[in-house]
Amino acid sequence: MTPTQTTTSTLLAVLVCSMGILLLSAMDAAVKGLVLVIGAYNTLLWRSLFATTTAGAIWATTSASWPSAKVLRLHALRGVVVAFVALSFFWGLGRLPLAETIALSFIAPLVALFLAAVLLGEKIGRSAVSASIVGMVGVLVIMIGKFNHTGYAPDVVLGMAAVIGSAILYAYNLILARRQALMAKPLEIVFFQNLVVGITLGLAAPWLGMSLPQDQWLPLAGVTMLALGGHFLMSWSYARAEAQYLIPTEYSAFVWAIILGWVFFDEAVGWSTLAGAFLIIIGCLLASRAKPKLAEPIEVAAV
Repeated sequence: MTPTQTTTSTLLAVLVCSMGILLLSAMDAAVKGLVLVIGAYNTLLWRSLFATTTAGAIWATTSASWPSAKVLRLHALRGVVVAFVALSFFWGLGRLPLAETIALSFIAPLVALFLAAVLLGEKIGRSAVSASIVGMVGVLVIMIGKFNHTGYAPDVVLGMAAVIGSAILYAYNLILARRQALMAKPLEIVFFQNLVVGITLGLAAPWLGMSLPQDQWLPLAGVTMLALGGHFLMSWSYARAEAQYLIPTEYSAFVWAIILGWVFFDEAVGWSTLAGAFLIIIGCLLASRAKPKLAEPIEVAAV
């Protein structure tokens, strides 16, 4: 491939990745709308059922073999982790502005750097530590600005705690995703992940479950299609261009969150959120240069 062809191919991958981010950002906005109507638990439960049915039908017609027991155990482990990642994220999303939720979720790659040291024995360099400090300062800026504006309202405190907790769990999910990507194809991963999430959450359905209101079927179907489409476009991009070119574009999710939050939920974004998000993104970009395989944003292995 000539240098010109390589540049064109990379540019196309960046554009496709950007479109995937837009779809996933729209999904977050649609999920927030559903959470406000039927709650985080039922939103995630019904979305998992929709996604399992859709991805399962495609996987069943294209897959030639059933995964080995080792791969199935990994699918099961990651599915359970993702169930709690998504549930806490969706719960927080229903209590915080969309832009703040997305900004706080970006700390996951920074936490993953330290989990990799603990779980995988990787060494943490000085640049990675510096990047993490910058990112955590960004989190503090957002929290201080939020509390100065609203005070210590219980819903705000619990919402921020849920999103930060989700990001920490998601960091472990990133470690599992690296292993999983070496053992299974994306469509198989999507199918089994949603299947396990549905089974895990379904255990509480007799007490927490509710039938889906008729006027919410179309929004839920839209959420599922946006999620599957966004994941597919980003997987396609990462198979065709190096992460160093794609990672910076993924933080456009924060810009989309500002726009969508303002248009659909009348959410204003303060300077503390903008400044905090800027610091978190700078920290992640610095970390991506130190550990590019781990310092990837949340959408790369999206829930």
